[in-house]
Amino acid sequence: MIDELCRLVEQLEEDRLLCEPDQLRRRLDTLDLLDACFPDCQAGSDTEADDASASARLCRRVNLLGARMEAANESVYEGIRAEIRHGALPESLMRWERVAADEEERSPAGGLGYGFLDELVSGVFRLTEPAGERVPSGPEMVAYQPTPARRIFELIHEAALAANDVLIDLGSGLGHVPMLVSAFTPARSIGIELDASYVERATQVAQEMNLSRIEFLRQDVREADLSAGTVFYLYTPFTGSILRSVLDRLRREALRRSIRICTYGPITPVFAQELWLEAMSTPATHRITHFRSRS
Repeated sequence: MIDELCRLVEQLEEDRLLCEPDQLRRRLDTLDLLDACFPDCQAGSDTEADDASASARLCRRVNLLGARMEAANESVYEGIRAEIRHGALPESLMRWERVAADEEERSPAGGLGYGFLDELVSGVFRLTEPAGERVPSGPEMVAYQPTPARRIFELIHEAALAANDVLIDLGSGLGHVPMLVSAFTPARSIGIELDASYVERATQVAQEMNLSRIEFLRQDVREADLSAGTVFYLYTPFTGSILRSVLDRLRREALRRSIRICTYGPITPVFAQELWLEAMSTPATHRITHFRSRS
């Protein structure tokens, strides 16, 4: 077995194209493969110099190879960050989004779940879980998961957000949706989140990325001011009476002006049953569903 693993590492070490910028997709897959094949080799670990066993030597090679690929990835991420910080449309990130879209179109599974685009977005924005305690989840609160990046781009394409739009993400977590909306559209975006550590981390990242049309608020969505919103987004952050309360608040907002709502996940069928909403496409839990309020 160790001979086969040695041959794999040797092939990767000799692959001169692996660290080229356009090989990001393959590097991410390769890093996942190395993690699976070498679970005991932690990147950056300092194996004892006098440990001359074959497994120890192989671990050192794996760690060096991984560090080389991570450095190449970071170079790609920093180039995208520079585009965003300067207020330019991040064309290089758009190219990778089109690669992911093409892969999804060819996938018999329909592109369910997460993929390399999520790793790319997390790498660019440095969206990591903050340290510290989380807000305890109540019986009607759904454990936080970020919206898959391909679904955020789907929202951006379908919603066609304009400069006079304000997207409010109800249960924004680490801020993936507002950040990508701010980077790719002229719209303003607001993230409303109950967990203070998520709000703090998202605000810090937005400032680092020079995203000025974005705001993160630590509030309960049942009490937050929703009057500025023209488009609302929810990735099933809560259920039951909390959801009912938010639906009633959104309906009252729709009495004052026309609004749109984008949903993802198990929450979608609930919105589809609301008579004051009209689905602009066939409601589906595995894709973004776009609703508009009836006049």
